[in-house]
Amino acid sequence: MDLGILVPATQETKNMTEIAQRVEALGFESLWIPEHPVIPVGFQTQVPGGGKLPDHYHRWADPFIALTVAATATKRIKLATGICLLPERETLMTAKVIATLDMYSGGRVILGVGAGWLKEETEAMGANFRLRWKRLRETAEALRILWTHPEPSYQGELVQFPPVYCNPKPVQKSGPPIFLGGHVPKALDRVARSYDGWCPLSNDPVDYKKKVEIIRQAAKEAGRNPEALQMSALVDPQDGALSADTLKAFRDAGATRIVLFSQPFAQEIANGNALGCIDRVTPVLERARKI
Repeated sequence: MDLGILVPATQETKNMTEIAQRVEALGFESLWIPEHPVIPVGFQTQVPGGGKLPDHYHRWADPFIALTVAATATKRIKLATGICLLPERETLMTAKVIATLDMYSGGRVILGVGAGWLKEETEAMGANFRLRWKRLRETAEALRILWTHPEPSYQGELVQFPPVYCNPKPVQKSGPPIFLGGHVPKALDRVARSYDGWCPLSNDPVDYKKKVEIIRQAAKEAGRNPEALQMSALVDPQDGALSADTLKAFRDAGATRIVLFSQPFAQEIANGNALGCIDRVTPVLERARKI
């Protein structure tokens, strides 16, 4: 089973070069960096799961610049967004940024995406919150065209551009795989119909298995190969105590990749103890290697 790790990139996180090299040297398969372009002051939207939004969320660096630093310092690890808020990004520039990172990294980019939950942020970035899921789908479709066609164009309801030259193309033949987060039934259907895989938060392998089965059945009904979808899960490392039994349960549920993440873990990394956190969860890596 592949094991990744999510690292919020902040000013306090500091040396992404050293972090990426440590992640690769230990044997992790992937490094995931999250995105919030801005957090509006005094927002009123309820935080998913309740409570107060951790203060490090408004200190996150741009994920693609952080991943570029990681790319120049490593040779093997996959470079992933976890997650990129595509509805808040301009499509053409985003396509070029991602393709350029894929080119310089030798084809190592994974794009974890989502529609966003923070209404005030979406609107501050110039997008319509009510239409964010449609904009996400159209952006993902447009990215694939931009990455694979010599003179791409796209005419959606929200994303539109005439024939253009958009180079460089990614190293990965069809472009980086695009995974969708989310847990609700509509999100599962969207994975099945439009995306290359799934990357939700999950700490319950039984529930995860049920949802994987729903996605695969829906993909089959949509005329897609359900086995071609890549299933990941963002799972609490339990401070290094995540058990082999839990890892096996996720594997048996359909996950081929576990990404280590929890809010306390991310908070500590964001506040400057990235290397300590990474070292502390290496026992999970050892258990995953034996599965």
